[in-house]
Amino acid sequence: MPSDADRTLFAQIAATAARHARGRPLSAAEEGTAAEELAQAAQGRADLLAQYAGLALGCHEHAADAARYRQAAQLCLAAGADISLIPAWIDEGRRRIAAAGGNSAQTA
Repeated sequence: MPSDADRTLFAQIAATAARHARGRPLSAAEEGTAAEELAQAAQGRADLLAQYAGLALGCHEHAADAARYRQAAQLCLAAGADISLIPAWIDEGRRRIAAAGGNSAQTA
């Protein structure tokens, strides 16, 4: 079970990623700023960046706003997410969607 501190960091990562992911190509400056802010929010926790990236991909792969979540995941990678952890979190996101009846809005 995650600690309160981990949940807080995860929420900060999610909010930062959501603020920067626009579903359109970002300029190099925009991407750099986003990656820097995500890295700061994560406080060195590459595992939490990977968790958010994987859940974003797995939970929203068939959603109308999937492009924004793919971009958020890419920003997490640019911020230093542990790429080796992402596939398991994608699977977890898919599991959560299936458990929620297939509606990505229920698990956001």
